Amino acid sequence: MTSLLELEDETCGALRRLPVVIPVALDQTYDYLAPQSLDIEPGSFVLVPFGPQQRIGVVWDRAVGPEREVAASRLKPLAELLDVPPLPVLSLRFAEWVARYTLAPLGMVVRMMVGAQAVFDPPRPRFGVRIVDGAAEPARMTPARKRALEIAGDGLARAKAALASEAACSTGVIEGLVEAGVLVEVAIPEKRYPVPRPAHGTVHFGPDQERAVHALRSAVDAASYSVTLLDGVTGSGKTEVYYEGVARALEQGRQVLVMLPEIALTSQFLSRFEGRFGCQPVEWHSALASNERGRAWRAAATGEARVVVGARSALFLPYRELGLIVVDEEHDQGYKQDDRVHYQARDMAVVRGSLGQCPVVLASATPSIETHVNARTGRYRHLVLPGRYSGAELPQVEAVDLRKHPPEKGRWLSPVLVDAITETAAKGQQTLLFLNRRGYAPLTLCRTCGTRIECPQCTAWLVEHRFRRQLNCHHCGFALPAPEKCPQCGEPDSLVACGPGVERIAEEVAERFPSARLALLSSDLVPGLIEMRKVIAAIENREADIIIGTQIVAKGHHFPDLATVGVVDGDLGLGQADPRAAERTFQLLHQVTGRAGRTLTGGRGLVQTHMPEHPVMQSIISGDREAFLDREVGQRQAAMMPPFGRLAALVVSARQKEAAEAFARAVVRRAPLAETIEVLGPAEAPLAVVRGRHRWRILVKAPRDVDLQSYLRAWLAALPEAKGDLRLAVDIDPYNFL
Repeated sequence: MTSLLELEDETCGALRRLPVVIPVALDQTYDYLAPQSLDIEPGSFVLVPFGPQQRIGVVWDRAVGPEREVAASRLKPLAELLDVPPLPVLSLRFAEWVARYTLAPLGMVVRMMVGAQAVFDPPRPRFGVRIVDGAAEPARMTPARKRALEIAGDGLARAKAALASEAACSTGVIEGLVEAGVLVEVAIPEKRYPVPRPAHGTVHFGPDQERAVHALRSAVDAASYSVTLLDGVTGSGKTEVYYEGVARALEQGRQVLVMLPEIALTSQFLSRFEGRFGCQPVEWHSALASNERGRAWRAAATGEARVVVGARSALFLPYRELGLIVVDEEHDQGYKQDDRVHYQARDMAVVRGSLGQCPVVLASATPSIETHVNARTGRYRHLVLPGRYSGAELPQVEAVDLRKHPPEKGRWLSPVLVDAITETAAKGQQTLLFLNRRGYAPLTLCRTCGTRIECPQCTAWLVEHRFRRQLNCHHCGFALPAPEKCPQCGEPDSLVACGPGVERIAEEVAERFPSARLALLSSDLVPGLIEMRKVIAAIENREADIIIGTQIVAKGHHFPDLATVGVVDGDLGLGQADPRAAERTFQLLHQVTGRAGRTLTGGRGLVQTHMPEHPVMQSIISGDREAFLDREVGQRQAAMMPPFGRLAALVVSARQKEAAEAFARAVVRRAPLAETIEVLGPAEAPLAVVRGRHRWRILVKAPRDVDLQSYLRAWLAALPEAKGDLRLAVDIDPYNFL
């Protein structure tokens, strides 16, 4: 680090102004002084005085925010220039673009780019042990010592715990060998990421895949901005196809980013990547330890990380030479962030590709309506993979009409679905049961007084989690022990669970099929990423006969022996007040039924429904995706909904309902008049209270060609100050309407 504290005593003539962005909720730069002789490039990280504190900031290459002239004599000097790779200038432009589009403060976008605090911590040396050349055997040789010495005989340095683990002994054994002079403590060199080898593995493609491979290689060779939709049925080999684009970018010495919506997907992805490129890519997601995040951030900045696979936040890493961006499962709602900076990572990936002049690949078996329309109109290149890579047929999907074939009383699986599970088990194959509802039951009701147990902080019922003996709120995390009597009337044994969650389905399956091995996949029941990967690996290795899960199981997994998929409640997503409800339901049902028969003949999907005549159900059963898309696109266009129109949501919240409502109405009264822009509301949010805060929503609707951000900026500038605990959040292109 370069100390700049001595600037306090220098004259202003030897100094220059530097604009600095502080990663807080402020939309401007602040000027600081630095010596003319000191080379501080834009993007450099510095420590600066900010109020009573010192904070990390990023040197910008131009002033941002309101113009104001401050005399140099009043400016403060930089405290330190930090020894951290600077953000590329392209990252500065990307941050500005995201801030302008989302109306988020620039400082909050920069904060996402500084996503690893460990980057700023001094490196901590790691110590381990290695064998001493020519050392005599210890006087006392035990089997554990012998195993440890045999492993250490390769001369490599290992952490004591790692060597003890390999040798199946305690660290005390390793300590004893150090004391005996057979092992010596040494510093372990910093681990470097392996380099993927484009020519490591070869894949044989069919004609459709080969055409797609050629198109992706050409896009990478062009070294310019383009967007390609890789549109293939489930199991069509989309991953293997875009790997060839990855290989071409690596051959050209460029970095690659592959985005996945769910970190649970990375397990299978990593093994497939290693098979193709000879090593695993660099991971980036929230489950990484702090030091690993810091190491991955530096590797992206220096170019050491050649391929990064990660969640949406990986888009904001400081890539040195990004040559390709892949957004896998591009339709997934997990790419939308609804906290602090509201952004859709798929769309921002396209922007990042445009700014950096690199190709972008969007891959999905069920593309979003927005992406589909862009492909139809020629804005995106459209590559289609109509058949499965293995040659297997797509599964036959049937509707199970619950009006004609209802489950037994107190049960949730129709006799039709139970028979299908029995037949599948008799063939030694796997069945997947899907229900997108966590826990045991969504509602606990008192049969005596009718009380429904609700969250005290949200307008939501508490969900019973019987395995944990708790009632939980899925919105704020509130939990209480499962009560033995009604909290309202005090009647014992009067509480009844209403409706099914995955735990209740697992209970029924265990009763019906007592000899079957069950695997339950739900984020509530799997404590972490490592455990999740173990469960998925066990399913792949045929250590489970019946898999029961939430939407985690619908996202890109490949289970070779899975023959039958049963959807317990196909209607669950259709009753929501959401303009994308039909699209999401179609995507979810298509994805989950597509897990069946990927390497087997005769895969089968059964969807339990009370509405088999619904257009979504008809499209799923017939397999006619184009008919569904035509209908959905027509409805969106007629209603001027995205992508044919634009939406923005303003959400007002406060601890007091009256304050939230009054401010929301004041906000609407200040809306600028505009002929083509509609302001709807305010209305109390469907989820009216979350974490004790009352919520009111305002929806802004405009034609596609309107500069909605400029309209909103003018509106926000005219608003009264939000005092007390009032909050106003702006969400451009909202996905959540609750």
